[in-house]
Amino acid sequence: MELSLLRAQAHSPSYFSLMRSSSGERAPVDFCIPCNPYFPTPEIFDHLGRNLETILKFYPSDAGTITEELCSTLGLHPKTVAMGNGSTELITWIDHLLVRESLAVPIPTFGRWTDQPLETGKRVDMYPLLESRNFTLDVNDYVSFIRMRGSRVAVICNPNNPDGGYLPKHEVLRLLDELIDLDLVIVDESFGEFVDAEPYPGVAAEAAVRPNVIVLRSLGKNFGLHGIRFGYLVANPALAGRVRDALPKWNLNSFAEVVVFMMRQFMAEYQDSLRRLGNDRRAMFQQLSTMPGLSVFASQGNFLLVKLPPGHDGVPLRDHLLTEHGVYVRECGNKLGTTSQFLRLVVRPQEDVRRLLIGMTQFLYSGSLHEIPVVGVHHRHVNPLIA
Repeated sequence: MELSLLRAQAHSPSYFSLMRSSSGERAPVDFCIPCNPYFPTPEIFDHLGRNLETILKFYPSDAGTITEELCSTLGLHPKTVAMGNGSTELITWIDHLLVRESLAVPIPTFGRWTDQPLETGKRVDMYPLLESRNFTLDVNDYVSFIRMRGSRVAVICNPNNPDGGYLPKHEVLRLLDELIDLDLVIVDESFGEFVDAEPYPGVAAEAAVRPNVIVLRSLGKNFGLHGIRFGYLVANPALAGRVRDALPKWNLNSFAEVVVFMMRQFMAEYQDSLRRLGNDRRAMFQQLSTMPGLSVFASQGNFLLVKLPPGHDGVPLRDHLLTEHGVYVRECGNKLGTTSQFLRLVVRPQEDVRRLLIGMTQFLYSGSLHEIPVVGVHHRHVNPLIA
């Protein structure tokens, strides 16, 4: 495996890049890219495979047709929705169209929320989420920060990436009320489908009737189909229309169309995949928490943020896991608000987690390959409801 790929750019290299550099080695187990391992089902992949020639050969329908079907399935009004070729496309257009001078964002978070406005000359007011408070967002303090800085746009990611921290719905609504006078408030719910701390946690319905709110959601992450590149935003018709009118008429591909039109048929399997992943998250949290000196942060995403014991750095651990155990993890040294002592680990099935635990134990404790120690437990004391 060519390790120089891991050092060449800010974002993690793609799975395709890793495979091209692997010289015939076995494919790594991907603990890096947050993707649902239980969906699509084999039946869905069989269907896509049987129709591959048609999907690749013909133009998709226009974005309006695909959006109408998505809205029919999800119970949304088409005039409040704009679909994009991945959430990053929507972030780009939100910045170009709706962010005039300044944007406030908690860090650490998804890098495009800081990088995109900086690239277009906006002032980015970065509000630090403190490790000492488990990266929890305090609404009152964030509002005070925004007022002090004079930010005109505010962003939160809920759950947040990379720590998975979750702000309950009533707190999100309180934030929206407090910031009713801003040009725009964006709630990025790209990982919202993985939340099980409360039922129906999203605020899309509220965004559709508020004057200055956009909710951003991903389909690739929760549907386990990053390669398709599709997501959507929800806002009042005027806001959604501004973004929708700026997007190319055929900005969605044929794979996206086929999957959107299949969603209704496979909703039961999809919901089951989310339940299985929630169980895996709880098991993986407990297993990692038994590792001496390792801090594990409660998450409502499909990933867990961990901080390595004192004296350990994530770069050599990442390289060891990839070369010796075929495990690919996200080291967070280039994420604003964290250091290379942090890793973000995607939730995966137990047979994969065992491989991860063996590799981490070998590296961190020069230790046994057969048993994870349970003494000296060191993890964050957090609400077990959201662990």
